[in-house]
Amino acid sequence: MKLSPVSIQDAEQDLLDMVKTCLESGKAVRQDVGADGWLHIDRPLPFLCVHLTKGEKNLAARDIAAAHASYLIAADIEEALPIIDAVGQEMVKRFGDFIVLDVGELEHDILLADDSPFLPHYEVKVSSSSHGPALNAKSVFIKAVCGAEIRFRTPRITSPSSGEEVFWGEPKNAMCFPWLSVRFAPIYRQPESGADYPGLRETMIADLFDAGLRAFSAFANDATSIKVSSHRALGRKAFVDAVRRADRSIDDIAASFDFLLSVTPINARHAFKEFQESHFQRAPNFLYSPLGVDVEEQKRKLYSVAFEHFEDPVLYHLYREKQQEIDLQLTMLANMHNPKFQDFSRALYGAVEPELLSLAEDVLARCPPPLQEAVATADCYHVANRARDMVAAYHEQSAEFDARVEIRDDLPPGLMVSGSKLFISRHTVMEERRVDALLHHEIGVHLLTYFNGSAQGLRLFRSGLSGYEGVQEGLAVLAEHLAGGMTRERLRLIAGRVVGCAAMLDGASFVDTFRMMTDRLGFDKAGAFNSVLRIFRGGGLSKDAIYLRGLNEIIQHLRNGGALEPFWMGKISAAHFQVMQELTLRGLLRPPSISPGFLAPASAQERLEKIRSGLPIAEMATL
Repeated sequence: MKLSPVSIQDAEQDLLDMVKTCLESGKAVRQDVGADGWLHIDRPLPFLCVHLTKGEKNLAARDIAAAHASYLIAADIEEALPIIDAVGQEMVKRFGDFIVLDVGELEHDILLADDSPFLPHYEVKVSSSSHGPALNAKSVFIKAVCGAEIRFRTPRITSPSSGEEVFWGEPKNAMCFPWLSVRFAPIYRQPESGADYPGLRETMIADLFDAGLRAFSAFANDATSIKVSSHRALGRKAFVDAVRRADRSIDDIAASFDFLLSVTPINARHAFKEFQESHFQRAPNFLYSPLGVDVEEQKRKLYSVAFEHFEDPVLYHLYREKQQEIDLQLTMLANMHNPKFQDFSRALYGAVEPELLSLAEDVLARCPPPLQEAVATADCYHVANRARDMVAAYHEQSAEFDARVEIRDDLPPGLMVSGSKLFISRHTVMEERRVDALLHHEIGVHLLTYFNGSAQGLRLFRSGLSGYEGVQEGLAVLAEHLAGGMTRERLRLIAGRVVGCAAMLDGASFVDTFRMMTDRLGFDKAGAFNSVLRIFRGGGLSKDAIYLRGLNEIIQHLRNGGALEPFWMGKISAAHFQVMQELTLRGLLRPPSISPGFLAPASAQERLEKIRSGLPIAEMATL
């Protein structure tokens, strides 16, 4: 049924009344506007980003506007002005001033010719009201756009020509609020077909969104009652439903398989016996549990997850990275025992870079094999009892820490965390003096970040951001040192695995790598076999190189004055450190509710200070 003009006016007034009521009470606003518009204000803010569609769809400008915590999508100026006025009046009452950023696109990329032998500048038209803080916001915006790392083409800033349409400057559209207007050339579209360059579109959205935030921050500090410490603090403070749906979908897919369990042999003891019987001349036959995941089905699900309605470039990139990482893991599972497995492993965990190999060789040279000495040992049951005690202590700190400890027959000697569970191989025998240190590694880092990540509201932070494993293992090895349980033999093992991974990636066989570990590096046969098994599992897994790499990254972070606290918020990589800081500033993440127990003793703080002062990795042994 077609609405009468009176009905339309009533609907518009109802919308304005609702907006005013929500803003007066500090509530969020998410409301349809007209046939294809939307108003989103997740909290009172002294700005509104506006995009007028004028019948156009799928424009990057719309996505730039929608990335903000306060934005309006409307069909035209007549539809937008009453809403802008209603929002602006309330925000002026609250903050003392208010600014509108109008984002749109130029019709054509006039500076690019089809036969151009080079990529010219692209045009960005920027104008503003004469209000002092608005002029400063304009300057900040221009500086941010010109400083952005948009590849291939750089911006050329221009002003609207005489008589050109500038909505907010027209007398009939005059506003009592300061404004900033931006029009940019659609360089993300291919000149001939009009199809997108997807990567360029994403980059433009992220960069122009960031420039807008910087302009808003400058305006707020100049003209309003709020002072902004970082422009990122003006970003969204609420997850939209599309993010939560995608988060659940991605987590369900990640939980449909256990990557490390899937690529770990289940017959380690029998395989070692077989290797011994061949006088260490013939690689043993490893057996694996049947693959319990339909790779093709999970990949279909993975790429059916919709990210286009995230309205948040930061979260969009985090989930795209995770999607690609899960895709690579599934690809590896489909190629187990295939020569390609090693290539995919290199893509997932990286090669052993020369600097890392040099560091490993240095640790081995400075930590010669220790003299054999009789030490008390602990079996799997002793380790499990100590683990349950440590889990109980963390549970007292937070009821959310609800981990399980299981003894399993199908694992090689050692410990492994999967989700909220700690698995202990029934064949585990270790030095008793090392038990607590290894439990701090598994429980105090891997499980702690799982449960702290679970409390962040998005499951991604418990399953892990893309590339998180390096930092996780680096923190876990650091925990062993801070807990006072690091030995020279452990340092040698971590370094030796790097050398073994490098040999495997360079084409060495299982037997050749084993001989290198025993003859050149001095490891005993049982220990060397366990390391080489880990390196060659699945067909060649370079994961064990990340322990030393991650430890070195953490140490460099500490020496540069960095803090450890953000790493306890969830499973993150070093590359995501600034992202976590931004999301914290925006109020999307909360401080870690559970703190590592190994940091509490004064001795741990003393060891941290020595690391910050330059203690080499080779000298980190405490036992």
